[in-house]
Amino acid sequence: MSDTDLIRLYSQRILALAADIPHLGRLPAPQGTARRRSPLCGSTVTADVVLQDGIVVEFRQDVKACALGQAAAAVAGAAMIGRTRAEIEAARDALAAMLKDAGPVPAAPFDGFEVLLPARDYRNRHASILLALEAAADAAAAAEASS
Repeated sequence: MSDTDLIRLYSQRILALAADIPHLGRLPAPQGTARRRSPLCGSTVTADVVLQDGIVVEFRQDVKACALGQAAAAVAGAAMIGRTRAEIEAARDALAAMLKDAGPVPAAPFDGFEVLLPARDYRNRHASILLALEAAADAAAAAEASS
């Protein structure tokens, strides 16, 4: 990876998102929890949720990831409250298609993932970028199963 590629990949916008991740930490009494890990880089995201009538009303995430994974967690975290499991899963699938298949940016309120379009060319970073939505989707599924 050249210096120009690194500068493009780690834009100031990505770094600003990585520095300001919403809903950091853990919930004291989540209905659902899930931890996802990228085997390639070791990044991890643990998501906790509380659902009310199938909608995320409380959300926290513990993020140990590279700048791209942190930026993805920031975008996901900003959109998480008020979402259903189906919406989270649709965003996860759209993000995967955006990265791997040159698909469109996920629909609002997850359209902030547009900032990660340059990461399409770096397949080794895709798993870390997907962690936040994967963990949130799994946590929502766990919460639904527990009710």
